[in-house]
Amino acid sequence: MSIPDIPGLKYRESNNFLLLAGPCVVESEELVREVADEISRLCNRMKIPFVLKASYRKANRSRQSSFSGIGDTAALKILKEAGEAAGVPVVTDIHSAAEAEMAARYVDILQIPAFLCRQTDILEAAGETGKWVNIKKGQFLSGASMIHAVEKVRKTGNNKIILTDRGNMFGYSDLVVDMRNIPEMKETGVPVIMDITHSLQQPNQPDGVSGGRPEMIETIALAALAAGADGIFIESHPDPSTALSDGANMLKLSQLKKLLEKMIILREAVNRIRTI
Repeated sequence: MSIPDIPGLKYRESNNFLLLAGPCVVESEELVREVADEISRLCNRMKIPFVLKASYRKANRSRQSSFSGIGDTAALKILKEAGEAAGVPVVTDIHSAAEAEMAARYVDILQIPAFLCRQTDILEAAGETGKWVNIKKGQFLSGASMIHAVEKVRKTGNNKIILTDRGNMFGYSDLVVDMRNIPEMKETGVPVIMDITHSLQQPNQPDGVSGGRPEMIETIALAALAAGADGIFIESHPDPSTALSDGANMLKLSQLKKLLEKMIILREAVNRIRTI
């Protein structure tokens, strides 16, 4: 699968993986700019196609008191401007059909959260914007079953679709990654991404704050590329311990360079294997 033709995406012909990366949520303009600039710098050096990600609002927090955002319009403007300054496309989540048109004014890709991947009205609304649509596989679904989500967007006349795996529920407070989902989702004919941070989340903790296994990020990243993933989704923060959302499963920004270097080496090996 070739890298999707997303407006403004650089290095599509590099044979590298697609990278969707950034902070979990727009905490401030300073944070988004810092993360965007650093990841863009690394990707320009390594010729990695890069899309900046961040949620403009977190609508699915465990506790009502948890941080959810700085305001929709303010956050979307920050995200758009950070992408323009770094020279990269931008992706963000939407949480209802009504949000699709609003968010589409600011970003290049609309992302459907995993818990909402079966919501027909949201998928149709996203498809009707004409933007690229990244659908996260539900933690409760198999890779093969995601064909139905793909078809809902395709029926709007929009074939600009990406699928992202983020693990499957394993008991009440853990996720497990089944690499069979990657080739199964590739059967739909769309690019397939592996979310290597949310797939290591440990949700539904008694205190209402999700845990995580960030020490396993490299393992999941390399395994996903070996299994044929077209890209990697990763959340990164200068100091995950102070992040206002999902800090327990994020990669520290200073550790990203080494991980990208390892992924490039593996991607080159995978590309060679595909020619045999």
